[in-house]
Amino acid sequence: MNQSVDNQPPSSLVASVLHFLVPIGSKGQRLDIYLSGQPQLSEFTRSSLQGLIKSGQVLINGVARKTGYRLHVDDQVVVNIPPLAPTTLVPEKVPFEVLWEDDDLVVLSKPPGIVVHPACGHQSGTLVHGLLYHCENLSGISGEERPGIVHRLDKDTSGAMVVAKNDLAHHGLIEQFKSRTIKKQYCAVLAGRLAPLSGRIDAPIGRHSIHRKQMAVRPQNGRAAVTTWQVREEFAAPFTLVELGLETGRTHQIRVHMASLACPVAGDSLYGKKTPFDEELGIVRQCLHSYSLSFTHPRSGVSISCVAPIWSDMVAVLAKLRSG
Repeated sequence: MNQSVDNQPPSSLVASVLHFLVPIGSKGQRLDIYLSGQPQLSEFTRSSLQGLIKSGQVLINGVARKTGYRLHVDDQVVVNIPPLAPTTLVPEKVPFEVLWEDDDLVVLSKPPGIVVHPACGHQSGTLVHGLLYHCENLSGISGEERPGIVHRLDKDTSGAMVVAKNDLAHHGLIEQFKSRTIKKQYCAVLAGRLAPLSGRIDAPIGRHSIHRKQMAVRPQNGRAAVTTWQVREEFAAPFTLVELGLETGRTHQIRVHMASLACPVAGDSLYGKKTPFDEELGIVRQCLHSYSLSFTHPRSGVSISCVAPIWSDMVAVLAKLRSG
């Protein structure tokens, strides 16, 4: 049943209200897709915008509609943005290395084994808890008062991340990620050989059709995903040290793409398998490290490039491979 404007939330439950008039160029577009393309809503993910729509915070001509509603020319769209909910998270001292920091943002090197966001089974000891301890004031996002995380690394992936400290930095970094102007370079030890020694894989990625915790190459239903590689060293067994670049940023992208080339990231229990040499080499997690991050400072416009030295456990693995 449609919800009328008379049922919109009380003003005490609304932090701000945005108004849009649908132009002819957006005729027939889905409501959630239209909203995700509006600069004023750039801090919201598509899923969070869908949440606003489903909760009746988005009205079309005074009526709440579904996320898949197809827009008409001159539709009047009103978006009620709820106030930030105070965080219930308790700051904790969580180890990470600061690579660069000012009043707007912090670039850090995340250790392996640290989860970025609180989730089921990880209610403490996350990077978010550590950032709350490290910084006094942090950006709000998606209706909750929390650190301005604009991208993330898997629990067992180490290396460089950038975090916003305020709304200006948060919005600016989100736009750079959307426009793919932020440059991310990774290094990984792969279980196998890559041929040729450099290349580019363009293979869409989506949720695995059977194993819902996994992603997979999905040519028909996946989202565009592009990874480049350059072999740096080859070892016995065989193992390979590669440099990897991301042209997109899909969940588990590198791990899925490398596994699809029959060269999974060494130690990756989800997309690869153990080798007889893992224990001997001291491989206890996926050997994947985000070592370089380059972007434009959202306030000053200055180019910033940070390098996170390879984490000590991967250094030890490489030392054993080189000595063998």
